[in-house]
Amino acid sequence: MKICSTVKEVREQVNAWKKEGLTIGFVPTMGYLHEGHRSLMEAARKNNDKVVVSIFVNPMQFGPTEDLESYPRDLEKDAKVCEGVGVDLIFHPEPEEMYTEGFCSYVDMNGLTTELCGRTRPTHFRGVQTVVLKLFNIVKPDNAYFGQKDAQQLAVIKRMVTDLNVDITITGCPIVREEDGLAKSSRNTYLNADERKAALILSKSLAIGKELIEKGETDAAKVKKAISDNIETEPLAKIDYVDVVDFATITPVDTIKGETLVAIAVYIGKTRLIDNFIIG
Repeated sequence: MKICSTVKEVREQVNAWKKEGLTIGFVPTMGYLHEGHRSLMEAARKNNDKVVVSIFVNPMQFGPTEDLESYPRDLEKDAKVCEGVGVDLIFHPEPEEMYTEGFCSYVDMNGLTTELCGRTRPTHFRGVQTVVLKLFNIVKPDNAYFGQKDAQQLAVIKRMVTDLNVDITITGCPIVREEDGLAKSSRNTYLNADERKAALILSKSLAIGKELIEKGETDAAKVKKAISDNIETEPLAKIDYVDVVDFATITPVDTIKGETLVAIAVYIGKTRLIDNFIIG
């Protein structure tokens, strides 16, 4: 397994693979890898000749008061996880390699980025789209893999690839959870013991909403209220949003029909966690 820190190194290796007619699967990450990331890499390993993983904490997708400096990092541990899955190349650039002096070109989007996380993180998705498109242009994969836990991100990337005619197949992979139901996240490491217990309110509340829908409830407002009411029973929890939206367009819906995303963001102490389910 190679670990490359420059665009030049990655392009040389990818071009060599392409000349051999090999397919490339790509998993973009910010590192501190967990079982959720592993599931993406395993999907890439199963369906491609070569697998590339990027490990890059992207400063462009963090707001001025967010956790860029404290975001967990452990390249040595991450490399062992990648090697265990059979990853062929890790791309681990410094910010200066990705954003050269005078950088001023961005990828932006209307609509899909204004709801859910976009309401409180207005520059986040511009940073995500810009870095992902740059990574696509560097790695030139045939297939790329994203987790459903970041469902809005998945929808945004799918739309970007369609709109900009990027010749890559995007595959969304299911949420991976701890045994007690908490969605795997690098930010779970921020939680102390009491907060870790309190964080279970996210998956438990979503389960209430999902059960309502499965029993025939189609009124989005009633589903949102049931989820919100349950979250508010946890003293350490503070709701950022509870929303029901069309998954393809990330626009709010009144009636649940078709492919619908039920998504929540909740602060447990100072840590912001997200979770969701897709129905239909």
